[in-house]
Amino acid sequence: MIARKNVVIPAIAATFLTAWTYTGSFVKGLESIFNASLTSASELFNIFLIIALVTALLGALRALGADRRMVEPFRLVMRSGHSAYWVLAFVTYAISLFFWPTPAVPLMGAILLPAAIAAGLPPIAAALAIAVAGQGMALSSDYVIQVAPGLSAKAANVGTDAVAGKAMVLSLITGGVALFLGYLMTRSQYRRPDALLLERWEAGETEAAAPATRRSLIPGLPLRRRILQPAPAAATTAEGDGAVTVLDHGPGAGAGADAGAGAGSVTVPAQRTGGPSGTGSGGAGRPGGAGRSGGEPSDAMAAAALRSLNGGDLPGDDCPKRSKAFAAIIPLALVGLVGYMLLGKFTDAVPEVVGGDAAALVGGVTVALLLAAAVARDAGHALQACADHIVDGLVFAVRAMGVVIPIAGFFFIGNADFAGKIMSLGDGAKAPGFLFEAVSHLEGAIPDSRYVVGFGVLIIGMITGLDGSGFAGLPLTGSLAGTLGPTSGVDPALLAAIGQMGCVWSGGGVLIAWSSLLAVAGFARVPVMDLVRRSFLPVVVGLAVATVAGLIIY
Repeated sequence: MIARKNVVIPAIAATFLTAWTYTGSFVKGLESIFNASLTSASELFNIFLIIALVTALLGALRALGADRRMVEPFRLVMRSGHSAYWVLAFVTYAISLFFWPTPAVPLMGAILLPAAIAAGLPPIAAALAIAVAGQGMALSSDYVIQVAPGLSAKAANVGTDAVAGKAMVLSLITGGVALFLGYLMTRSQYRRPDALLLERWEAGETEAAAPATRRSLIPGLPLRRRILQPAPAAATTAEGDGAVTVLDHGPGAGAGADAGAGAGSVTVPAQRTGGPSGTGSGGAGRPGGAGRSGGEPSDAMAAAALRSLNGGDLPGDDCPKRSKAFAAIIPLALVGLVGYMLLGKFTDAVPEVVGGDAAALVGGVTVALLLAAAVARDAGHALQACADHIVDGLVFAVRAMGVVIPIAGFFFIGNADFAGKIMSLGDGAKAPGFLFEAVSHLEGAIPDSRYVVGFGVLIIGMITGLDGSGFAGLPLTGSLAGTLGPTSGVDPALLAAIGQMGCVWSGGGVLIAWSSLLAVAGFARVPVMDLVRRSFLPVVVGLAVATVAGLIIY
């Protein structure tokens, strides 16, 4: 990971060697390679499935053109990538605090994420904001549901409220530092608001230029170096409307940018602006020559080019009423879903829905909306269209996240809950907990210094989170807090909260790829390992600052 290389082969080799060494059987070592991947796939499939379903819904909305219309109102708040970053973080935190990140991430991916991309926020920055606010800040405190503080408090033999209050403060400090550092690290990549950014993101394009031609949004034309320029003067219409030429400078194109509207280019008329078109430098057919820098087209120019090259109207232009209706129905349905969850949380009017049940409810609503959107687009072909959208979603989920399965399998072999199944030890055999046993041996090496104890518990919590379960290590860190607190003069509740920070920020889905971070990366359409690398420094600095602040405050 540090060398930025894929770790699939080392993970498979380590799984084989671990099982072979423990069982003494070469055959069981080979079996463990398959069993580890099978176990991790079964544990992570719910994440894969919800990625696929939301991706399918987005595909149906894209066919209706509702995704474009749905984004427009959010531009009132998300005026730029900078505001979009903080809006994403705030909304994700608010929802995750009540329902955990599992149902919150799909809601963000379906509604706010496209709006943020169109506002100029890079996908990697959007994923960072969602992960830190949801899987990090909200889940590490778990202040509302209080599963994590309850586990920590019980193991440390202290009150749940004491741990929950301290964990809330530490999570806010950690998240605030991580969000601020993440913002500083990504702000140079922010772009001006442009509808073409959303189109490129939905088409799978990245912002970074590559030496090879990438898949184009418009079939047949490479997008890597496609720009919008004013057409030659001869192409100007009698009315004075400037024309836009889409020049293709990809492989096999003309010799240079001045080749004009020859082979590999298409000229489309610019939209009327209500006045004479300027011809100034970089004008691109805009009044007074006030063109964009960096060859970035305006929304109107991009729409004109897309209409011409796609053979006519944009998706949904042939059914504007249905497109506008679903642009309103989708947000209202998801807001209603959140309202239903809130009603169950604070009243007895409906049953409370949390955790896995909440994720299942979000998935069910997503499928219902997918079916409705497919029927609205074309009732005669809705059955086939819906199936195609689901297949596309599953393919996307597996292609984007499938590489994590063998990596997660290796870390699952260190968990006693899965080790027996992976190594085929049998029903009655006691499974080893390699990871917890290794951590337990480090307990005696921690001195009695206040700060050393605090950071020692934090590091142990982060190590226990490497198996991908943010809560599995809480009994261990809680026990350490109850044991080391009195001897070091540190409040055991504070140590339990510090250990909880390490466990959840690591295993809950921010610092490792084989966790619910998969869902965030999948919805943002960024490589999960890139998201881990971008998150590592801000989160680790935030944890260190929070630990020091907690030891000073309490």
